[in-house]
Amino acid sequence: MHWESKARTLADRVTDPGSRWLGPVARVARHELVPRWWDVDDSGRWVLRDGASEPDAWMEAAYADRSLITRLGTLHADHAEPGDRPEGLPTSSATLPSLVVRMLRHGRLGDGLSLLDVGTGAGGLTAYACHQLGDEHVTSLDVDPYLVSAARDRLAGMGYHPRTVTADVTEEVPGSYDRIVCTVALAPGTALRAVLAALEPGGRIVTTLARTSLIVTGWKDRDGDVVGRVERDMAGFMLTRSGDDHPPALTELFTLAREADGDETSTGRYPVVDVANAWELRSMLEVTTPGVEPGYETSGRTRTAYLAHPDGSWARASAEWTDPPDVHQSGPRRLWDVLERIRNRLNAEGSLPLLGAHVRITPDGVCHLARGRWRASMGAAAGPGTAAGLP
Repeated sequence: MHWESKARTLADRVTDPGSRWLGPVARVARHELVPRWWDVDDSGRWVLRDGASEPDAWMEAAYADRSLITRLGTLHADHAEPGDRPEGLPTSSATLPSLVVRMLRHGRLGDGLSLLDVGTGAGGLTAYACHQLGDEHVTSLDVDPYLVSAARDRLAGMGYHPRTVTADVTEEVPGSYDRIVCTVALAPGTALRAVLAALEPGGRIVTTLARTSLIVTGWKDRDGDVVGRVERDMAGFMLTRSGDDHPPALTELFTLAREADGDETSTGRYPVVDVANAWELRSMLEVTTPGVEPGYETSGRTRTAYLAHPDGSWARASAEWTDPPDVHQSGPRRLWDVLERIRNRLNAEGSLPLLGAHVRITPDGVCHLARGRWRASMGAAAGPGTAAGLP
């Protein structure tokens, strides 16, 4: 199977001509890391794709700059049958190569430095790092024993032999490292605390924050704080998980949001928006009101957005296309009002104070953000309502 020319084309597309990552992308047989994957058919259902029986589709998918979903809920594509129809959210993937390269660049990876890849997944970042840095400098970690073992075997078949670890980063991360690059989103508090404890003084971390698209980078100082910034770059990664699947969604609350009138009814100021895919809005909503989960659906020209929070708050906004929406809300917080205050600031100032913000992460995992007069803190010790600067 002639994959080399496709890999070279991919490398030209996702790296610069002089990039140190051009060689790894051009020489890693990405298809060997993803022999089977989940795809979406025309009806919106997940279907199993098998590379060995669809070689042309395999090559096209593997060497496109796209993420390939390998696990849905608890069902990995390697273990699925053609007729299976899994439910649940994606729980593992092969990250799109351009994003892998961006995360590696943010890592400032020098020769001879030890690297921890948090979130093995299919093993793509590990493969690129091994090729460039050498196996002996690379450790790859995931919570899922099968993901770790499958990636280890496939990487070995390609000639790469990094150290591999199965561990729950919300509890403890074995070892210590000069660089940590995370391709899962870490929750401020417990997950950040455990990962930062494994970072050497003077070391650098790159991660996204849970339920946001914010890429945070920073250097660890002698006091144990990580000092850095929110990059002017964004990414969407899956949440870290402790068990075999993500925690249950707020199903009952979303059902209530779809059907109930709520405690308060009003007319919204701004058109309905798909919050999950409005990355900057979604990120600021998580900063100001941690734990909010969004939902969105369309029916003809009618668009409906939902917000739900573990404290029992919910909101529903529905309208035809860009008309002002009918808003229903209930619970201790008015979630749609929070979102509209964020959108008001965005409209008034032209941007939100997230990208480029100064970051300080303390050893307890609390993430403090600052830009100009705006301040916010994220993490267990911060609690709700600590974000300042919203009108």
